[in-house]
Amino acid sequence: MTQWHRRFRSPYSGPNSLQADGRTEETTDVTLYSGVRLWRSAELWLNPEVDQGFGLDNTVGVAGFPSGEAYKIGANKPYLRLPRAFIRQTFDLGGERAPVEAAANQLGGTKAADNLTVTIGKFGVTDIFDANSYAHDPRVDLLNWSIIDAGSFDYAADAWGYTYGAAAEWTQGSRTVRGGVFQLSKIPNGKITGVDFSQFMLIGELEQRYDWQGATGKVKLLGFLNRGRMANYRDAVQLGLANGTAPDVVAVRRYSSRPGIGLNVEHAFTSSLGAFARASVNDGTKEAYEFTEINRSLSGGISLKGSSWGRGDDTVAIAGALNGLSGDARAYFAAGGTGILIGDGRLNYGAEKIVEANYSVRLHPHLTVALDFQHVVNPAYNRDRGPVSIYGVRAHADF
Repeated sequence: MTQWHRRFRSPYSGPNSLQADGRTEETTDVTLYSGVRLWRSAELWLNPEVDQGFGLDNTVGVAGFPSGEAYKIGANKPYLRLPRAFIRQTFDLGGERAPVEAAANQLGGTKAADNLTVTIGKFGVTDIFDANSYAHDPRVDLLNWSIIDAGSFDYAADAWGYTYGAAAEWTQGSRTVRGGVFQLSKIPNGKITGVDFSQFMLIGELEQRYDWQGATGKVKLLGFLNRGRMANYRDAVQLGLANGTAPDVVAVRRYSSRPGIGLNVEHAFTSSLGAFARASVNDGTKEAYEFTEINRSLSGGISLKGSSWGRGDDTVAIAGALNGLSGDARAYFAAGGTGILIGDGRLNYGAEKIVEANYSVRLHPHLTVALDFQHVVNPAYNRDRGPVSIYGVRAHADF
């Protein structure tokens, strides 16, 4: 994956700003999906991965970051890690049995229509929650963080997007109920080096599937609660004013809670044309813990297969996102505060507006190349900087 942007207007910048002089960055990852059936309906999966590279400007400067292929930690040399190591057990609860196709992290076989699935180990929260058929996987569809996931969904994760936890999914007819508990990092946006649930996230999701006049779709309602040592923005600003310095969240962190909710909808008009939308909001009085500085977000788009122009395996997608900060967060960043992804030293606030267009071309049964364009107005919510146009090329091979 390669992304670049041209020069853009920037009268000033801060420690977490997208650099205005024009940059190019490349990220590469190679993943092995290794799975084995332990016993009936139980699977063990290990995903060793080799990564290299950084996101644009070390993955800072835009709250709705433009590359889901980029992590918050990178290296110029290849490095090995193990993002997933989990066991999945499925319990049949009745109903007709349907075939299950073999895929990444899924062994082929059959499964009862009504079932209970339990996953335990190390994996991504978004492997199970907030999924969407049209915008969720940056390796094969759209790329922007606030389009492939709910922007305000501050899900538990290390700097690469994975953590330890357990989740249960109960499917009955046209409905699925999901719940889980996951480990937060010791400090916001930190590394997770061992199992420790003294700081955690609780999450629940209700999914309703429907068939309306021949068109199918899903509606999902998600809620989460983070419990850990996190800062209140007002406390940080007040301490900064008292000391005559920029506000510092580290000095005012204490054990507290941060809730949030999200709505996720997808609708297939035909086998070729589909649409999606997400809306989310979280507690804006406290700092973002793991994901990014977005307190409210609205996104949506359409995805069209190339059947009508003789390219049935190609996909064109167009989407947009509107991201916002709470009043407390605005005051914090205007006073010179920094966060996980943003912090220009000051702030002339405006909602962050993002448009993304992506064309994915199937060149070979095992090779896809995508061209991506994103236009970001008010990057990091700052009217004084930008807009910026970001171009990308992604190659994806699977075997």
